Amino acid sequence: MIKKEMIAMLLAGGQGSRLGVLTADVAKPAVSFGGKYRIIDFPLSNCINSGVDTVGVLTQYQPLRLNTHIGIGIPWDLDRNVGGVSILPPYEKSTSSEWYTGTANAIYQNLQYMEYYNPDYVLILGGDHIYKMDYEVMLEFHKENNADITMATIPVPIEEASRFGVAITNEERRILEFEEKPEKPRSNLASMGIYIFSWPVLREALITLKDQPGCDFGKHIIPYCHERGDRVFAYEFNGYWKDVGTLGSYWESNMELIDLIPEFNLYEEFWKIYTKTDSIPPQFISGDAVIDRAIVSEGAEIFGEVHNSVIGPDVYIGPGAVIRDSILMNSSRVGAGTIVNKAILAENVTVGEHCELGIGEEVPNEMRADIYGFGLVTIGENSIIPDNVKVGKNTAISGETTADEYPNGILESGKVIIKAGDR
Repeated sequence: MIKKEMIAMLLAGGQGSRLGVLTADVAKPAVSFGGKYRIIDFPLSNCINSGVDTVGVLTQYQPLRLNTHIGIGIPWDLDRNVGGVSILPPYEKSTSSEWYTGTANAIYQNLQYMEYYNPDYVLILGGDHIYKMDYEVMLEFHKENNADITMATIPVPIEEASRFGVAITNEERRILEFEEKPEKPRSNLASMGIYIFSWPVLREALITLKDQPGCDFGKHIIPYCHERGDRVFAYEFNGYWKDVGTLGSYWESNMELIDLIPEFNLYEEFWKIYTKTDSIPPQFISGDAVIDRAIVSEGAEIFGEVHNSVIGPDVYIGPGAVIRDSILMNSSRVGAGTIVNKAILAENVTVGEHCELGIGEEVPNEMRADIYGFGLVTIGENSIIPDNVKVGKNTAISGETTADEYPNGILESGKVIIKAGDR
């Protein structure tokens, strides 16, 4: 048995269904972000920057891209003989075989992994938030308060608090009550889904509640521990934190990266964000290209115009093309003369020549108005859009499409073209 002070368990199995076609074939933590990064790079980088060198990554939904990206953890200095990063998918036991059914159930199924390191503390993380946090500072807070559980919280506008688990605390930051997504919140301290548990407390709670269907931290573990009298504290975080669980928040947080003084800075020397980078050529910007307020990743070839956009690695933008307020992920292609307004193009998308994306008025999406909104055009990975078509707002396209699927050459606002299996 090896002794570690604190290990991290990173929950990265989420489907991310509110990102629509962007997560049809990839888990949300593996979705590209900010050009060359993926969402999971942020919690992984926080771990190594905080001195946490043992990280279990729990995967489930569409894990291939995520597993390939993490590998043995070299970019994050997590390729260790003792500790490092370990991918922890669900596995078949001698008596049963089951998927992870809730956040705490996933952790329970990896009890053996945690016992191997016999930690003093276990850090529970989500794999789908954009932020920089020093977990060592949070651990110091945990120790100073002699806490059994410390929950990271962030102040949110009171009108948004009903979307979160909400903590009601005393002046010492001890949690007196915790409400999961209350209709009428009595506090604006929202749970970030980040917890530090003293190991014996976590172990006992997981074993006691192991038969609870869909066992979850916010709904089951925290209330159980609170009711039995454990010391539960709220660590208040006041930095940048974004849950990129919707297309609107995903688009918005990418756009915030290119503000003149970005609220979230990717360029700080003292807190770097690490990622796996492919061996691809440098950017090429032609003499006729125009680039204004943009992130342009390595390997991009730009012959047209880019305004207020995030351009991923190996992207091609043809002569006369104009990209505005958009996100183009790895290896997407935009043909000559095409105009792209407020769109998200997933990886390996091809848009033909002389197209126009993002036209017309905003109309609620006919299939999933709750997902495909915000005035965006959302195009799933490996999709093909033919030459000379127009696409309205609040639309979604996934798959290889042909001119016949665009009546009069137009996909009207609020419409979708989604092939079976890509929903």
